Amino acid sequence: MKMAKLLGLDKLGRLFQIISHNGGIRASLYKLYRQDELKIGTLVGEDKFGNKYYENKMYFYGRNRWVEYADHIAMDYDGSQVPAEWYGWLHYKTDLLPHKDPNRPKYKWMAEHKENKSGTSEAYMPYSTVPPKIEAWVPPK
Repeated sequence: MKMAKLLGLDKLGRLFQIISHNGGIRASLYKLYRQDELKIGTLVGEDKFGNKYYENKMYFYGRNRWVEYADHIAMDYDGSQVPAEWYGWLHYKTDLLPHKDPNRPKYKWMAEHKENKSGTSEAYMPYSTVPPKIEAWVPPK
């Protein structure tokens, strides 16, 4: 056992375990490309947008919960795509999963989660009723 650990064979075994957990070499490389890391974890839930949430207590505290964004998002993912209830679980505000929390408020006036569209063509632009201070010159006809 000591010789195997000394030669790093335990790390090699862990690598093969991670690759098989992520679906093989091709799927592991794709996941590494999208997320910059490969992890093994237990799937604890999925939100209605297709994001999957994982946990592995073997990793350091603060790095042992993570989200894998839905495949249809590809490389265009950001933190605003995580709903508030899952955000709370990811950031240790609660240890209860959203679907197992009986005290979670659910009122009909609560708005549905929407991601932040800033920087896109769908960004919010307020309508202005004030005329501009400087207007472009239009030549006479």
